[in-house]
Amino acid sequence: MPSTPEVSVVVPTFARPALVSRAVRSALAQTVTDIEVIVVVDGPDEDTGKALAEIGDPRLRVVELPGKGGAPNARNTGVREARAPWTALLDDDDEWLPTKLAAQLELARAATVGSPIIASRLINKTPRAQFVMPRRLPEPGEPICEYLTLRRGLFHGDGFIQTSTIMAPTELLRRVPFTVGLRRQQELDWTVRAISHPDVDLLIAAEPLVLWHQDEDRPRISLSSPWEAQLEWLRGIRPLITPRAYAAITMSIISSMAAPTRSFKVFRLLLAEARRHGRPSLVDYLTFLQIWLLPPQLRHRVRDRILGRRGGPASPEQPASPEPGAETGRRAPGDTATDAAGIAGSATSTGTTGTAGTAGIEADVRR
Repeated sequence: MPSTPEVSVVVPTFARPALVSRAVRSALAQTVTDIEVIVVVDGPDEDTGKALAEIGDPRLRVVELPGKGGAPNARNTGVREARAPWTALLDDDDEWLPTKLAAQLELARAATVGSPIIASRLINKTPRAQFVMPRRLPEPGEPICEYLTLRRGLFHGDGFIQTSTIMAPTELLRRVPFTVGLRRQQELDWTVRAISHPDVDLLIAAEPLVLWHQDEDRPRISLSSPWEAQLEWLRGIRPLITPRAYAAITMSIISSMAAPTRSFKVFRLLLAEARRHGRPSLVDYLTFLQIWLLPPQLRHRVRDRILGRRGGPASPEQPASPEPGAETGRRAPGDTATDAAGIAGSATSTGTTGTAGTAGIEADVRR
């Protein structure tokens, strides 16, 4: 293996040997071969070590942590170990399409800023459907925080970013590490903090390059995720986001976590929070009311009917999307919470034009 690879791939994992082996093999099968794959095992895990040893590729390195610290800590550890100028992140239960890194490196070469974040669309795969996310790319002049959080419909958002789509300069990932201890919204948190730096922009490949497996019979995070901690997190990043984004997160994401309390006091607190520090839209108010007033199962049935998810795959132009936040996340590797972005539009995806992996690459650049 060359002394300095072109891309370092960081994969956090714990106690999922079959899944992480699948993820690693998809990274090693990239058309860009000058890479290293760093698997960070979040605590002692003999079975994972054995499974990875069977892969037998010299580009694979395994770092085992002495104890569990959660997915953000494992990612940060992998980034510190990275030797390449670019680092790409991969969750242990996802896969990459073979041209993923090649497409992103092409976009990186065309970037006009010093530290571009290169993301992509992805393909959601669930037992019920598969479809493309994000539904659209950022519009000219649109703040990224609003792209990732604002809704245009009651049951879905349009913007999206997920860990396994992210490639960024290794220096940027060291300068802006993932927030250790944050249980949800890890991608949103990292992206918002990263793009606050003047040398950073976000580029999104229009081609879906990642398979995001959302197996509905696997353990996943539920509405038990503490909404109080998420509200504290939101208040902490308020200087970095617009009032519109603040209201959308409060009335959609955090409300989805808090609604099972059925507490009128919490209802009023979140509504007041959104009005005091944010600028709610009509869609935000309607979303807030349906989250609090409709039982989750009824809401899911209405959402599926509206978005047409009960048939086969959604069309590339109109992909379906599950409701954001606590109701869609899956368990993060080595953690009790999700790595999936709970941002509005949190869902997953499948090709845009033609078959995934052959569509032309486009990008939209926004800060």
